[in-house]
Amino acid sequence: MKQHPWMARILIIFGVLTFFLPLSVAGQEKERILFFDSYIRIHTDGSMTVTETIHVYAAGRQIKRGIYRDFPTRYTDRFGNIVRVGFQVQSVLRDGRPEAFHLKKIANGIRVYMGEKNRRVGTGEHGFTITYRTDRQLGHFDEFDELYWNVTGNGWSFSMDQVRAVIELPGSAEVLEVSAYTGPEGARGQDFTMSRDDLGRLHFATTRPLRPREGLTVAVSWPKGFVPVPGFSDKVGYLLSDNPAAMAAVPGMILLMAYYLTAWFKIGRDPEKGPIIPLFSPPEGFTPAAVRFVTRMGFDHKSFASAVVNMAVKGFLNIQEEDGEYTLSKTGTDESLLSKGERRIARKLFGGTDHLVLDTANHRKIGNAVEAFKKRLKIDFEKLYFQRNSKWLVPGWVISLIILAFMVLSAPEIGAAVFMLVWLSIWTLGCATLVLVTVKAWQGAASSGGTGGFGKKLSPIGITLFTLPFVGFEFFGIWALSSLASPFAVVALILIIGVNFVFYHLMKAPTVHGRKVMDRIEGFKRYLSVAEKHGLDLRNPPEKTPELFEKFLPYALALDVENQWSQQFADILARAGQGTDYTPSWYTGGKWHRLGAAGMANSLGSSFSSAISASSSPPGSSSGGGGGGSSGGGGGGGGGGGW
Repeated sequence: MKQHPWMARILIIFGVLTFFLPLSVAGQEKERILFFDSYIRIHTDGSMTVTETIHVYAAGRQIKRGIYRDFPTRYTDRFGNIVRVGFQVQSVLRDGRPEAFHLKKIANGIRVYMGEKNRRVGTGEHGFTITYRTDRQLGHFDEFDELYWNVTGNGWSFSMDQVRAVIELPGSAEVLEVSAYTGPEGARGQDFTMSRDDLGRLHFATTRPLRPREGLTVAVSWPKGFVPVPGFSDKVGYLLSDNPAAMAAVPGMILLMAYYLTAWFKIGRDPEKGPIIPLFSPPEGFTPAAVRFVTRMGFDHKSFASAVVNMAVKGFLNIQEEDGEYTLSKTGTDESLLSKGERRIARKLFGGTDHLVLDTANHRKIGNAVEAFKKRLKIDFEKLYFQRNSKWLVPGWVISLIILAFMVLSAPEIGAAVFMLVWLSIWTLGCATLVLVTVKAWQGAASSGGTGGFGKKLSPIGITLFTLPFVGFEFFGIWALSSLASPFAVVALILIIGVNFVFYHLMKAPTVHGRKVMDRIEGFKRYLSVAEKHGLDLRNPPEKTPELFEKFLPYALALDVENQWSQQFADILARAGQGTDYTPSWYTGGKWHRLGAAGMANSLGSSFSSAISASSSPPGSSSGGGGGGSSGGGGGGGGGGGW
């Protein structure tokens, strides 16, 4: 019988489909976990042995060489401290036979790869069994102990047809309470059954397939006394071993404090004070700036401000204030009454001009004057009257850097921790500068008595609004460093900065001669700050006159008692005006008339000093800018996938 060509073609097509269609259908079957069995045995020493049998269907998509299992070993407690649990793989099997495996560290734990890199598993069903031992998984409460255990983990990329779990309690412990949860992380689904066998073991089984990222979590409690409870020394040991940053920080801080205290006892302690006798004049040869520089054992912008006011009192320049803006005007060329440092100020400020506005536009000229004056003070007064002992700080800085290095190197993510530590250190300095500028802005606004232009009144508010986001990011940086390293790292960083700051000042020490001068300055300060009516017994005090007020006003500014000094002269200055407001010849501005001598003096001590500080820096240089659980809770957990 002759066969038609078209019939032959149909037979060929039918044969091909008959051969390949089953293979195609099989290849399209979804990779999944057919069942996940876990046997959890709790030992009387508090450790656990867990055997997981994960029966999968492999189709060569994700499951090519085998599967991997992620197991968390790093947790964070409610205080933010790191808790590390033990994890040790005892055996891995595939289809009942030993299987190769290798471990890899991940962000919060260990990944166990089951299978070999150069060998693929066949399509079909395979059973992977992993047995591991872990500890520190139990919760110890006042009336019971508990296992709160994420059986499967919620990180699986496969669905699970069924999950079964068996829990064997320690010794002959009786179950007090049982809970379980199914679903994605945070869910409290109840798709499970629970039973007990004759040996008292608890059996859990899910009643529906679990989708990817869903899991089973169980919680079982039993009476106390069957497992040991960690004592205080154990907890401290765990805390230190789990948080290497603390191990570096605690002995490091002890060493740092020991060094600084030893150095301070050796060279940083001040000579003993002598008796303080009220004096009517400063030590001979001491200008207001020198008085402040020696008593503070360092320079600040108020030292410069008191020098400028002293130059004005001597008749060399005028200070004009208008709406919070200050202008210095040179009135003469005779520098004979000026000190060496004040002459430097005059030449730097008025080189080529007779008028200078304290504004950032003139920051270079003002900054040069400040630096020149600072150098002159150091040359004339530093080594003779006090020692900074800066070289003794260097070992402390080295110890501090070593502590920080150990903390960073012990962080799980070293690169991120290094970046965060450096960033936070720089950011903190910038924030501190911004906060200081903000505080000074509000002080300046308060000292102005509400006067000044609309922009001047809004300035503190604007600076505050500008500063707040930077402070917010400061707290974010603290939280980030705490997460990357530990809260100990943040606490240690703050303590290190604080200790170095404190001893930076404590290491400064007056010389024996300097101590005597400081005692005389303290006696002069008492005269400036306390009137006779307040109980200061002064014999033959100088007559109070407007000239005396102006002469010692720069010293009162330098010693931060300008308000007290001005209040003593309120009546004298009022009488000196003879019916009109008295105004010093070297000062022009409305604050004297509106606020009186005390208000003007307070303005010179705060807003004038702030103006010098702000105008000596370039723009933008200051920083710039029980039923209570849920699925996924407890120990265990993790997840897995194919590879």
